[in-house]
Amino acid sequence: MMDLAARAASRGAGHVEPNPMVGAVIVRSGRIIGIGHHRRFGGPHAEREAIQDCLRRGADPRGSTIYVTLEPCSHWGKQPPCVDALLEAGISRVVMARRDPNPVSGGGLEKLAAAGVAVETCEGSVAATQLSAPFIRRITSGLPWVIAKWAQTIDGRIATRTGESKWISGERSRARVHRLRSRVDAILTGVGTVLADDPLMTARRANGDPRKVRRVARRIVADTDLDLPLDTALVRSARSVPVLIACAKELATAAITADRRAKLEAAGVEIAGVRAGAVGVDLEELLRLLVSRFDVTNVLVEAGPGLLGSLMEAGLVDEAIVYVAPMLLGDELARSVATGRVAESLSAGRRFVLWRVRRLGNDVELTYRRRPGD
Repeated sequence: MMDLAARAASRGAGHVEPNPMVGAVIVRSGRIIGIGHHRRFGGPHAEREAIQDCLRRGADPRGSTIYVTLEPCSHWGKQPPCVDALLEAGISRVVMARRDPNPVSGGGLEKLAAAGVAVETCEGSVAATQLSAPFIRRITSGLPWVIAKWAQTIDGRIATRTGESKWISGERSRARVHRLRSRVDAILTGVGTVLADDPLMTARRANGDPRKVRRVARRIVADTDLDLPLDTALVRSARSVPVLIACAKELATAAITADRRAKLEAAGVEIAGVRAGAVGVDLEELLRLLVSRFDVTNVLVEAGPGLLGSLMEAGLVDEAIVYVAPMLLGDELARSVATGRVAESLSAGRRFVLWRVRRLGNDVELTYRRRPGD
């Protein structure tokens, strides 16, 4: 039942953020009588949707059990408290996959228990417990969920020694990337990638259907020295799709860059000064800025080995989506996935947990997540 609730919740991806994706299943006497999920930010929550589904089916939810992927909220926000809806409907048992760590909306378990409702947590469904990980990451750490994406050959190369990378992956893999872009809040790249590839970084098609583009991601460029050319695709399209340049803090106000800043801002580009990090701008500060200024929940990284290596070194990558193509270069000078780290032993490597495997034509899509506790 919790797996089913998670599958229902996933339908809200790209629609509900910065709220969490939540799904709910109502069961009585072993029979499903209602299913619901949070459909859109500001809209009814999963519990109310499931209760309404019961009523549409002509079923009475009184005395039933509800399986929900996240603790029912207990506060008034854009919607009334879900706890109140459950009590009004006469739900007698609530099973939740995870507690809500948000001090504003949490505490539903205690209120339900005080009203005589049987409440328990169930971590048996990995899908349900991990579904709200991006939301929990932002609430508990102030950081967005960072997804690193790349396409590689069998021998782990993302480009030839001359930088050629179009196309390592197949058409179905590239369609999946556009679908992913259409569901995130921001896409992060480095100025080196922009100079090499001049990417547009938009969701031009989501599985071939432009109607499936659920949100327009803000495009972020880590550009310490404010070198982004004015004639790039990103700058030319900044009026229609937001672009933010993260440069060195002093350059965001320095007189020497005033003319360049004025031209970029006239084109619609936003500029944010970020303190220096070990290499380039401080990436953690940049990610925190995205949360505080734009309420970002998830960030997709489409970058070269330098920026990706820096993110890995800083422990900022929560998820990696890798497209492995049936190709082998065998060239030691071909470009690897990440650079800049010093790893003299295997114990120095960043380890992830395999989350999902999907075949896409002749490619394989591998999804990894950060190990719990890392």
